Amino acid sequence: MLKAAGAAAGAVGIGAGAGTTALASPASAAGSAFAHPGLLHTRTDLDRMAAKVKAGARPYTAGFAKLTANRHAQSGWRAQPQTTVYRGAGSPQNYAVLYNDIHAAYQNALRYHVSGETAHADTAVAILNAWSEKLTSVQGSADRFLAAGLYGYQFANAAELVRDHGDFRLGRAQELMRNVFHPLSDSFLSDHNGAVVTNYWPNWDLTAIACVLATGIFCDDRAVVDRAVEYFKHGDGMGSVKHAVPVVYEDGLGEWVEAGRDQGHALLGVGLMGTVCEMAWNQGIDLYGYDDSRFLKGAQYVAKWSLGGGVPYTANTRKKGAIGGWSGSETATEAAGVDPAMTRPIWAMIANHYTKRRGLSASYLTRAAAKAAPEGGGGDYGPNSGGYDQLGFGTLAFTRDRGPVEVTPSASPSGAASGGAASGGGARPQGAVSASAAPAAGRDLAATGSEDVVGWAAAAGVSAVAGGLLLLRRRDRVRRGGAE
Repeated sequence: MLKAAGAAAGAVGIGAGAGTTALASPASAAGSAFAHPGLLHTRTDLDRMAAKVKAGARPYTAGFAKLTANRHAQSGWRAQPQTTVYRGAGSPQNYAVLYNDIHAAYQNALRYHVSGETAHADTAVAILNAWSEKLTSVQGSADRFLAAGLYGYQFANAAELVRDHGDFRLGRAQELMRNVFHPLSDSFLSDHNGAVVTNYWPNWDLTAIACVLATGIFCDDRAVVDRAVEYFKHGDGMGSVKHAVPVVYEDGLGEWVEAGRDQGHALLGVGLMGTVCEMAWNQGIDLYGYDDSRFLKGAQYVAKWSLGGGVPYTANTRKKGAIGGWSGSETATEAAGVDPAMTRPIWAMIANHYTKRRGLSASYLTRAAAKAAPEGGGGDYGPNSGGYDQLGFGTLAFTRDRGPVEVTPSASPSGAASGGAASGGGARPQGAVSASAAPAAGRDLAATGSEDVVGWAAAAGVSAVAGGLLLLRRRDRVRRGGAE
């Protein structure tokens, strides 16, 4: 059942200087309480989207137009729940039914929060209730772990958006997460499907971490959240942050190890790690900033490389095979070739966190976000599973005004938030935000951040209004990789 795997920026604080009189904080959970909604979107986020779209503000309007044009975001969508979902093996391989329905639920729920049209909330609830009533297992080859991780975290995010709806079966949805999706993801982090721990590239671990974390938050289970946070920081597999980004260079960029495999999977991994960081942040846990913002350095590296820039790569050898069975090793010696036209809807969330929330330099991220805007979601990036690995719509959901630098409460040793903004627990003083290694000489853009404003200006100008309609530019067809 094994599926063998194949072959930052300098910190310049901006927005935290003189004249900033208060430090904002995320919608976070103090002590053992959880904030709801509190996965990828908080109540503040949802209110911001609605207000910006109502005011006709760009680029929110372009992002919302992308959402409303998607066939999954229509209130006429009808669910096709299955008792067993198969991916990779089994009869029939029907996992596409699941991911299409989950994306329809998420998109309808998001559309409801922005527009206030209750038909979309009702549709999301009907889809989620149908699946929680019928689905009992996820099976297949090793790909079953991908299905559980990807569609588990996505189901939880869709459900989180309607958890207070009068007709939503919250308890049943929580049971589905606990009994169907979470066990496979937690098992993968424990034994990696019976393989040596480095057999699977980072995105395998990251799908599982995302599902475990989403389960813990959605089900109000602190121990499960702590499990995901601990693995992100110290896990033995390749998806923990120090294994996914094993080398940090003097210019502040951090090598994303899966760049030695291919571009599609590296983009997937960055998107998944960003998803984990965002969900944790919304519960007062700062994984974005962990280990001197190691993820920022890795994301900047992938953004620069994907834009066609040259990046260093330190050879990496990993062991492969089954414990007690066949074994071998594989060495990646350089970053793979890239197609600058390839994209995934991953950049807006990450770029906005570091540059808008934290006031840090991340010019490769802003350029990648501007190039990808307006970001769509499932159904906008091809019909195959890789086009549904991220929920998307980051231009709408994560675009932020630059404001006071945000801080999270300090984390307890177990990873739980130990203090809220009101108590000031762990809040960093102004000017003490750390993001990356010192800038390299030569005014490298990753170090100076001098192009951040230009990047965001480009993102804001992605659409035009004519005759009351948003005219969205057509983009070239691009290749997209799957999650395997």
